[in-house]
Amino acid sequence: MGGVDITRLSPDDEAGCIEVVALLTAVAKVDSPEQILPTPKGVANGLRYGWDLNPSHEYLARDADGTLIGMLNVHWPKWENLNQGWFGVEVHPDHRRRGIGSELVQYFEKLAADAGKDTVGSGAHESVACEAFAAKHGYERKAIEVQRRQDLTGLDWDVVQALYDKAAEASTGYELLRLNGALPEEMLEDMVAVTESINDAPTDDLDIEDDVYSTQRLRDYEEAQRSSDMTTYRVVAREKATGKLAGHTLIAVDGERPWIAWQHDTAVSRDHRGHRLGALVKADLLLWLRESAPEVKSIDTWNAESNNHMIGINEQLNYRIIARDFDYQKKL
Repeated sequence: MGGVDITRLSPDDEAGCIEVVALLTAVAKVDSPEQILPTPKGVANGLRYGWDLNPSHEYLARDADGTLIGMLNVHWPKWENLNQGWFGVEVHPDHRRRGIGSELVQYFEKLAADAGKDTVGSGAHESVACEAFAAKHGYERKAIEVQRRQDLTGLDWDVVQALYDKAAEASTGYELLRLNGALPEEMLEDMVAVTESINDAPTDDLDIEDDVYSTQRLRDYEEAQRSSDMTTYRVVAREKATGKLAGHTLIAVDGERPWIAWQHDTAVSRDHRGHRLGALVKADLLLWLRESAPEVKSIDTWNAESNNHMIGINEQLNYRIIARDFDYQKKL
């Protein structure tokens, strides 16, 4: 198609995964210098397992001499929004403004149309260039997400303890459970409802359905993380009187780079709000990490820019903004 050769990357292509990291490194230097990039092994794991055993596909764009100059990430939702497809485009800074990004967008839109999708979307780091590129291809900005990073080496642990103590005073009817890895079978059904509470987080103007969770999807998530060499730490709030699960927070620590962690979820069920459980579980998780995984130095999290409640908690915990991402959509 056009002036570049576009082929799908196999997770077994070690050289290709190494090339992807090199391209992402060059892109990040220009577009978002503080990004933590995947390793070649991380790229391969992402292609094998994804977030919950529904991995994305990666397509590589090479010029005539075989040099990797761009890439296209494609994701087809599996559980909801089945009419949609999502993509990301990266072009090496030395090869921009030559139509390569446009060619990759056209390639994706053909894939989406052939797959019967009628709505497509993309995310990109905030820049004048990405706004112009999106407009050129008919994409409308629908949401803004903010990436924050928590520096645990500079964290005031007295602040964490004070946050925990104040939240504990407001939640005496609850107890906390600390869990590594897979959820016990008896907690699985209750955790579906807790996890679905994430649907109350703002999605701004995005045309998307609520996330659909099931016990199978939770198990798929656990399997994907385990297979990707991620160690999960989860704190669950449980109501003492009924035994019902009320909320949780969850991070994953990178097995290859155990000083890096990622915030995966924080949610409190609607009928248990007003007891500061969000602050309680987040503070307790940090105190647990200090004891059990002191090598963790940073945690990255993403929130809708309009999610003032969660942002308020994060700002008390030494998070700072790393990047703003724009989410775009259009109808095919």
